[in-house]
Amino acid sequence: MAEARVIWAKKLPEVYGKLDEIDKVVADHLDGTLLELLKLRSSILNGCAFCVDLHTEKALKEGESRQRLFQVATWHEAGEIFTGAERAVLALTDEMTRMGEGGVSDEVYDAVAAHFSDEQVAALMAAIAMINLYNRLAVASHLRPRKH
Repeated sequence: MAEARVIWAKKLPEVYGKLDEIDKVVADHLDGTLLELLKLRSSILNGCAFCVDLHTEKALKEGESRQRLFQVATWHEAGEIFTGAERAVLALTDEMTRMGEGGVSDEVYDAVAAHFSDEQVAALMAAIAMINLYNRLAVASHLRPRKH
């Protein structure tokens, strides 16, 4: 294993700045807690410890409960802990993060569209795509969470 890897955001701060601008535009269209839940879910699926830590902390600051954060990993089995809208977003997150040849199913897309406006659906898709990009960059760079 390489001793040290390039931290992309430090070597290309102008790219990081542009991505941060996109994140801010997306965030203007979505509830902050919901946004952190989808980022946490994608980060769990991608095995990104740095982002799991980051988005857990952000969600706690947004007022999210520890129980719900713990249950993001098992949301399919969590019952009524998550609302129908949240479950739809988590399903979309799963399908976009694990996207295979079939893409996003009509069932999952329709469930999201039933709860959110077209602009919000677009923002959700952009947010999921962005966190997947961040996860991949963090994992490739071997970013690790700091002990709190």
